[in-house]
Amino acid sequence: MAAAVTAVDEAERARGRRAALSFAAIAVVLGLPLWWRTTETYRAALPYADIAGLGRLPVQLAVPVAVVFAPGSVPGDLPRPLPFRDVEEMEISVSVRTSVTSRYEMVYRGTTAQEEAALDAATAREADAALHPLQDASLGSVTVYVVPETSSFLPQGISVYVGKHRSALVKAGGGLAALRTRLRQLTQVMSFTASSIAAVFSDRVPDGQLGPDTRRHLKSSLGYEITFSLLNPDPKSHAVHWDIEDAVNRYVQPVLDKLSLVANFSVDSQILYYAVLGVTPRFDKESSSFLLSAHSLPHVINPVEARLGSSAASLYPVLNFLLYVPERSHSPLYIQDKDGAPVSTNAFHSPRWGGIMVYNVEAPASPHASLPLHVDVDMVRVMEVFLAQLRLLFGLSREELPPEFLLESPGNEGLADWELDRLLWAHTLENIATVSTTLTSLAQLLDKIGNIVIKDNVASEVYQAVASAQNAVAELAMGHLHSAFQASKKAVTSSERAFFDPSLLHLLYFPDDQKFAIYIPLFLPMAVPILLSLAKIVRETRQRKKEPTKMD
Repeated sequence: MAAAVTAVDEAERARGRRAALSFAAIAVVLGLPLWWRTTETYRAALPYADIAGLGRLPVQLAVPVAVVFAPGSVPGDLPRPLPFRDVEEMEISVSVRTSVTSRYEMVYRGTTAQEEAALDAATAREADAALHPLQDASLGSVTVYVVPETSSFLPQGISVYVGKHRSALVKAGGGLAALRTRLRQLTQVMSFTASSIAAVFSDRVPDGQLGPDTRRHLKSSLGYEITFSLLNPDPKSHAVHWDIEDAVNRYVQPVLDKLSLVANFSVDSQILYYAVLGVTPRFDKESSSFLLSAHSLPHVINPVEARLGSSAASLYPVLNFLLYVPERSHSPLYIQDKDGAPVSTNAFHSPRWGGIMVYNVEAPASPHASLPLHVDVDMVRVMEVFLAQLRLLFGLSREELPPEFLLESPGNEGLADWELDRLLWAHTLENIATVSTTLTSLAQLLDKIGNIVIKDNVASEVYQAVASAQNAVAELAMGHLHSAFQASKKAVTSSERAFFDPSLLHLLYFPDDQKFAIYIPLFLPMAVPILLSLAKIVRETRQRKKEPTKMD
């Protein structure tokens, strides 16, 4: 009887061991892989090698240049008869890991009959207007007309005339070497210079190698918002009226229409009452006026900016142009420069922010005049200052040139065609550099935080950004400025979409210690019985091995 009970117990224990081993096997073979598969973080593949290579891409800037010789202007030491082609390359030193090469693809030829007729104009301005329909209108191209040294439509002492389109007039003289020197200076004026390229890659260039104005220009953006504000701190004394809508349509809109190729612009205006400057001006007894010194100007912006409220809800950089009518107790108010001399425009600008102009109101002839005084703002004078500041903000200030150079005024359009090209050259390169920086930061973030989900749409945007940036570099090498700029804009858009995708917010993910706190209450109740059963099986197995074997 005892033997039968022992046999039943042994069979029961054997069945328990088989059940425990079956549960353990199912948990290990099926449960753990299934849990791992269903809870793993999905991470689409990204082109990490291509992203790293963006910062090392050799950039070549090809500029198509046509040199057209009028009759009687062909140098006698030309290497071969017209027409012929030549290429001039120059390495622009930026940094160790950034290589930029300028490539001027020169085409030397004679004038056509239509061009000869246009060059018979009385003045250089008339010749520039007549030659404009006959030129290559592609963005980034330059056409130089070489005229005889005896030509009379250039002013006395002027040997190089730069029109407001994409052409220039150069007087012959001095042989081929002198002509090439002038062409080199001229093409840099109308396209880009080493300093403008270094300003684009300012984050890769040591500070000691940069000029003081390198970081003063606006960063490239897909859009800008322009706000014109009238500040009237003393409405009881001054009833100020400004026709800002007509002024914007007449003076600002033509400039923005031309800049629309670079970015999108929106314009708004506002009037702020009782908005005072954050600095108390100093009274000068000699001039019976109030003065704002140059060192106090930086303290003017912050208190005023708090009242503007335009940049808080803006997705794009905001350019602020403020017209300040000083209160009666601080009139007239004048701005001084660093040397203590009065500023002729009575205005100043702040890099990457905007500008402020002080508009003084003439005191009434009679001290008993009724208040408030009606003030009509001279919008022509105001807009001249604001447009000049707008050019400075975009880096369109004209550099120091030799005295024999004459630049034609762009007129109502605010900037010449070749100045637009200079802006496109700079913004294209800046967009490429921005894409490289953005994608590199994204790749480092995803590599550092391994549990961030990388969705297919994010990977698609990254691939598209890389391809567009590479396409922009290729288009620059072929001299296609317009298509290169459009590709760079597309690359910036895709890279920003990928970088700011909501699924990449690392705050949505918790660290590993919190994961353990979540999974332990789930798995521990199931794992303890299995582990205890396995431990019991191991003990029983060891005990059986130690028991002596009975011999009959």
